[in-house]
Parts: sequence; C-alpha cells; structure tokens
Amino acid sequence: MAKKQFKAESKRLLDLMIHSIYTHREIFLRELISNASDALDKLYYHSLQGGTTGIDRNEFIISIVPDAEQRTLTVTDNGIGMTKAELEDNLGTIAKSGSLAFKRDTEQPDDIDIIGQFGVGFYAAFMVADRVMVLSRAFGSDEAYQWESTGADGYTVTEAQKDTHGTVITLHIKDSTEDENYDEFLQPYRLKALVKRYSDYIRYPIQMPMPQSRLKDGCEGDKPEDYEQVTETQTLNSMVPLWRKNKNELTDEDYHNFYKEKFYDYTDPLRVIHSSTEGAATYNALMFVPAHAPQDFYSRDYEKGLQLYASGVLIMDKCADLLPDCFSFIKGLVDSQDLSLNISREMLQHDRQLKLIASRLEKKIKSELYSMQQNDRETYETFFKSFGMQLKYGVYAEFGKNKELLQDLLLFASSHDEHPTTLAEYLTRMKEEQTCIYYICGSDREKLARMPQAELVLDRGYEVLYLTEDVDEFCIRALNDYEGKTFKNVSDGDLGLETEEEKKQAEEQAEQHKDLLAAMTEALDGKVAAVRLSNRLKSHPVCLSSEGGLSLEMEKVLRAMPGEQAEQFKATRVLEINEHHAIWTTLQRLFDTDKEKLTTYTALLYDQALLIEGLPVEDPIAFSNALCALMTE
Repeated sequence: MAKKQFKAESKRLLDLMIHSIYTHREIFLRELISNASDALDKLYYHSLQGGTTGIDRNEFIISIVPDAEQRTLTVTDNGIGMTKAELEDNLGTIAKSGSLAFKRDTEQPDDIDIIGQFGVGFYAAFMVADRVMVLSRAFGSDEAYQWESTGADGYTVTEAQKDTHGTVITLHIKDSTEDENYDEFLQPYRLKALVKRYSDYIRYPIQMPMPQSRLKDGCEGDKPEDYEQVTETQTLNSMVPLWRKNKNELTDEDYHNFYKEKFYDYTDPLRVIHSSTEGAATYNALMFVPAHAPQDFYSRDYEKGLQLYASGVLIMDKCADLLPDCFSFIKGLVDSQDLSLNISREMLQHDRQLKLIASRLEKKIKSELYSMQQNDRETYETFFKSFGMQLKYGVYAEFGKNKELLQDLLLFASSHDEHPTTLAEYLTRMKEEQTCIYYICGSDREKLARMPQAELVLDRGYEVLYLTEDVDEFCIRALNDYEGKTFKNVSDGDLGLETEEEKKQAEEQAEQHKDLLAAMTEALDGKVAAVRLSNRLKSHPVCLSSEGGLSLEMEKVLRAMPGEQAEQFKATRVLEINEHHAIWTTLQRLFDTDKEKLTTYTALLYDQALLIEGLPVEDPIAFSNALCALMTE
C-alpha cells in the first residue's frame, strides 16, 4: 500500500515536537499509558450510553511487554479501539486528538475523566523508536487495521488481524549510541520505575511480565543453583490515589508512610494538610509540613514546588508556581481534572486556573499554620525553629507584598519570658500608655537583656522583642506597624519616653555642656555624628545609638555580605554619655584641666561602646595601650 503523507504538518514540525517540546524522552510511556486509559474510559462510557452487555470494567487492563531480543516495547489495551478512518484521522494528523473531540461532544458521568486532550502525545514514541506500529480493532467491528510509520516521511494503513477489540502499540526501540541509552526502555525494572513515577494512579491496572527468582522444589536455598528464573505478571500501579480517599478512611500512619516514601524523609511530618475543593477550581491537594529543613533549604540549590497531577497522571515533579517562596518548605501534591495544559502535558500555561489554585493553597497553608500555632504551640515552635526564617524573609521580599499574610505567623524572643511570642500576644501585654512595640537587635537573648540601650525601656515595665537573627530587623522594618502600633528600635536616637519637664531639663543640660560635647565629637574625628547626653542610660556609662534609616545591627548584616559594595553601608552613629554616671564628672574636670587626656578618654569610651554593640574596635593596639596607661596612673 502506498505511503500517505501527514495531512497537516511537515517533517520539520515532527522533528521540533520530538526534540524540543518534551524535555525528558522517558515521558513517552506516560503518554501511551494515558492514551490507553482514555480508550478504556471511552468504552466504559459507550457501554453506559448504549446499554451494551458483556462489558466488565473490572476486566479492563493495560499491558506493557518489553522484548530485549527483538528490541520492541508493546503497550496494549482492551479499550474501544479505532476504525480505519479513526486511525487516519487521529494518527494521520499531527495535533489532532480523538480524546479532545470525545470530551467536547459528550457529557460524561462523574467517574469518566478523559486525560488526553492533545494529539501530539502519541508522537512522543518517536523519541525512543525508529518505527511505530498501531494495531487496532474498534469495539463492535470485525475488521482490524494497522497503522505504521517511521516518522515524518508518512505512514501506511493496512488491513490486519486481531481477535478482540482494543489497541496494540509496538515500538521498535532505537539502537543505543555513545551519547544515548535506549536499552533502558527494554529493561522491566526501569519501565516499572517509570510507571510508578508518572502513571501510578491511572485507574486501570497496568501489568507487565517481571522476571523473578524462585526457589526450586526440594531445595533448601543455600546455593545459587537452588533457584530458577521465572516470569510473573505484576500490576505496577497503585490505581487509587491516597489523596482521593476520604479522610475518615485514612490514619496518621497512612499519611506518614506516604509522606516518607514519596518525599524521601525519615521523620514524620509535623502537619498533614488534606483538602478537596470543587467549584471555580476543582482539585485535590495533599500537603505536608516537614519536621526539619533539608540541608540545602537556605541555599540557591533548593527547588521548591508541589508535584502536579492531571487526573492522576504526573505532569510536573516540582511546580514552583503553586507555592509562594515564603511557603517553599511545604511538600506535597495537587491533582486537578481541569488544568489547562499545552501540547506537551509537560509544561503548564500560566493561566487563571493555575493561579486560582495557587491562591487557595496559599490561604489554606496559612490557615493550617495558624491553627497549629494556636492549638499546638510546642509543635509550632519546633516548626518555627526550622522554617521561621523563611517566613521572615517572606515578609520583606517583594517590597512587603506578603506581610499581611505572614505577620500573625511570626515568633520573636521577648523580655516577657523564655518562650517566643507572637505580635498579637505582645499587644495584649502592652501598657496602657505604651505607644510603640519596642525591640533590640543582637546576637543572643541573654546579651540583649543586658544591653544599656534597653535599660530605660525595661525599667518602665515595657516589653522588648529580642531580635537575634540577621533577617529580623529587615522583617520588622517591612512590617512598619502592627495593628496600628509602630515598631521602635531602643537604639534609635529618640525613644520619645521623656515627659515635657524631662525634655526641658535635658535641653538645658545639653546647652550648658555644649562646648564639652563638641570637643568630644571633634576628638572622635568623624567616627560619630555627635556626642550627646543620654536620655536612656540608667546605670551604664556609655552606649551607641543611631540616626536615620540604617541601624547599627543592619550595618553589621550588610557589611558582612560579600562584594565591594558592602563597605559603603554605615549607620549614622551617636555616642551617648550617662550624665548620672561618675565618668561624666571626670569628663567635665578633664575638659577644664587636661584636654589631651579628655581626647584619650573619649576614644576609650567610644571603643567600649563599640564592644558593647558587638562591633570591632578600629585600633585594638591603641585601645590596649590607653587602658594600660590608665591603669598605671
């Protein structure tokens, strides 16, 4: 019979499809299995509509048979089959889909879900095969036909013999080369792995003969020759996805075992999120909050994303678009029947449906985390130790886009007690006259509790948040306020805690000693913007504060970053002196009697303030010599 040309496309289109549309050639098997599943669904639908007898859905199977000697791989189904015209129409026109037409022209019952919507999936077979034969007999027909092609040069359709309805697709697998290993698609265990990966939840059994080692009768099994190699047919797929079962059918152990097996973790998840949604977006979601962060979680190598299924067929292993970065720690999957797919099933269009699912998942995750925080605080604090930093990053990322989503999930160390607190809990403990949420930044909680800058605020009975992670202050700055209460760094230049009378006295003192303060500022030679009398120190002699948008702690974080530009970050520093400390009396005396020693003492006080703040002393040798000189007077 003369070879026919493809009706619509050229060799260039087929080459483009085979070599460019699909990233991984292994998905050819997923496509053929999905087509077989569609054929079974169509026959079942046909039996329901026409009252056809003798159709038992329990007898539907998909068979995979590799033959390494003949280099063939056969995929068989006992579905509805195709007529000669359907073979030519569906397979002779690239991108023509019989499944799509069937779906468009019929109203299917709820348990019929046609997967295939585009006609190019079948042609993925040419990525691994140099010749493809399709033998098919339509249900209700006595005639069978064979479609055969070696690629874009065309195809033939000839009469053939087949005893029963259904379709047999035979792939002649290409020979392996130095660069490409095609032999793997003839190995039973490799094929089994591909079925488990991509088609585990196809509703019909996928069967394949598998080699097995069996103990011979009468043998004890202590010698290799006691065993014989046999071939047994195995069902490779699970068929019923866990996430489509009712929650009351499942136990914690079911969820935990699924999570550990599916996502290669050795510990149970902290939280299981199992939801089923219908309406504008119809999908099932099964998500997990891990108990610990992977080693690469806070690195560039980490890939976020949920597994994405379309009617039980794996489409994408990590769909990043379904998770915002702030929830990138979530593991799990989404299965939807109505996502829009492009011609490869492997790539998703960023359409309204996908965005709607992502939006609902985001709200669901937030709700579950908040519920854990309110009802299982110990578990939530365990979670926050691993992933709290990611939530804080999420607050200031994208110019604070997600701050309202995340602000109630945050925890911070606090002067209230040893346990971390939420911002909402802080507000419930605020003093009636308190106008700000106070915080201080540093390396650890114990040190922050002793910092001079916090002394006045704590003495007034106000709670102080202890921000101990590099990201904390950036997070707080992005929030700006919480429930109308602004955040205030206790190291900021003006705390606003003085009464009008105290402000007046401070102004009078500053005016009275302005020449001394100016001399000390000059002695520091540009290291500080000013030396001032402090309105925050109680018992400590000295501290550093800052003015402007960049705090001392933010300076440390930014200057620790790699790159030459890090050096440009420097907070505007102010050296504060406690006028009620004995050192102030000494400074006044030196201003009148020994200005050279005043300069030395000023430098010593500045270096002390740097050390208290955790900043490096600029000249340790000079600092040491000055201390020794002072000690030997």
